[in-house]
Amino acid sequence: MWKSKVDPHPAAVLTGSPTFYDGRLYVPVASREEAYAIASAYQCCSFRGSVVALDGATGKQIWKSYTISEEARPTTKNKVGTQLWGPSGAAIWSAPTVDIKRRLLYVTTGDNYSDPPTTGSDAFMAMDLESGKIVWSRQMTAADAWTVACRMPDTTNCPDSNGPDFDFGAPPILISLPNGRRALVAGQKSGVVHAVDPDKNGEVIWQTRVGKGSANGGVQWGMASDGRRVYGATSAYGRTRPTDPSDTRRNIVDPRLGGGLTALRIADGSKAWYAPPIVCAPEAPTGCTPAQSAAVTGIPGVVFSGSMDGHVRGYSAENGKIIWDFDTAREFPSVNGVKARGGSIDGPGAVVVNGMVFISSGYSRFGGMPGNVLLAFGADDK
Repeated sequence: MWKSKVDPHPAAVLTGSPTFYDGRLYVPVASREEAYAIASAYQCCSFRGSVVALDGATGKQIWKSYTISEEARPTTKNKVGTQLWGPSGAAIWSAPTVDIKRRLLYVTTGDNYSDPPTTGSDAFMAMDLESGKIVWSRQMTAADAWTVACRMPDTTNCPDSNGPDFDFGAPPILISLPNGRRALVAGQKSGVVHAVDPDKNGEVIWQTRVGKGSANGGVQWGMASDGRRVYGATSAYGRTRPTDPSDTRRNIVDPRLGGGLTALRIADGSKAWYAPPIVCAPEAPTGCTPAQSAAVTGIPGVVFSGSMDGHVRGYSAENGKIIWDFDTAREFPSVNGVKARGGSIDGPGAVVVNGMVFISSGYSRFGGMPGNVLLAFGADDK
């Protein structure tokens, strides 16, 4: 019907789902540029995160709003003489949230990629639905300029700020509190879940730590809520040396570290329960880790959480006990005849619709187990 290119930057990617409301499609834009910076000859960095509003019928751009107001400009040169640029980054990795009452669009943002750091990174941000104008922004971690070069042997393109890489990958959830107040809730890679007031310019209501923060830690891809509690899984996976002498990699994911699911009361952020991770079995394949990076999904009475060990588990929303567990890290007969195998579960969570649960399995980008399968479960499936 139509096709629309929403960002010309060569590193731009779309990871968060677009949000459709009232005839418009709101598209969040992220990028891989912080990984490009590994090369000391790369002129880091010029990408800016944004939301693009498109006409749902034609794909025509209505407005585009950047998380950083000014374009990147030449700043300094690195030690090998490469021109550096800034400010940059503050990507939007997840779906925007629509506030019908206030006619606002809420997003969470990523870290900066280069100096100088900005106030729009690692933040909750509110945009006007009609124009895209930024109405307010509330930053949770300041001076978080970071690239993948910061953890490599060659740190040439690591910004002087050298932030902790505590950006948001989880979208904000709009919730009504018991006292009539409203809250935007989102988990951060810092390991902290934040609740801010959308009606008071993002004023902090409560903050609760649910896990260890790191570049691959904390809450990665999304939380769920049933109106009484919010549920967040944590990643926090570690690295270890390979035990297989034929494995030439410097390190692999640690099969003993990471994971956990926490339920927080929405009224005050206190912990209702915690479900600890299940470490990988001794005979588990390389790439198994108990880290729970994938977004969680909630339905009445059950919270689904996928793990990088290949399991998708259903937890009781009342007490966190596991009531359903399925290991996807195996071969499956497929409906289209393609050889199919599951692996680590990362990124998107389970999708539940019309009594069916759908989940994709197999993700090796961060050292997990590869795979290529989409699984569908019915109400009677074990």
